[in-house]
Amino acid sequence: MKNTGRDLGLGHAEHPLLGRRVRDIASGTEGELMAVVREEVATHTGPRWTRRAYIRPEAGGRELPTALGNIEPLEAP
Repeated sequence: MKNTGRDLGLGHAEHPLLGRRVRDIASGTEGELMAVVREEVATHTGPRWTRRAYIRPEAGGRELPTALGNIEPLEAP
């Protein structure tokens, strides 16, 4: 798995899109990227580590997790 940034502790990692507007291409959710976290997830073949992105929807509410590879920026850097 490619390292996307420095470890910030508690599984959190830096990412160039943190704090920016992004879209989850899997669900179409748009909002602010709040965190990128390295998490252990259960699979049918046993646990594995993955990086998940947490997006706060523009309408507010609960932050939604998605695979880090599913996010794209909505605004130019």
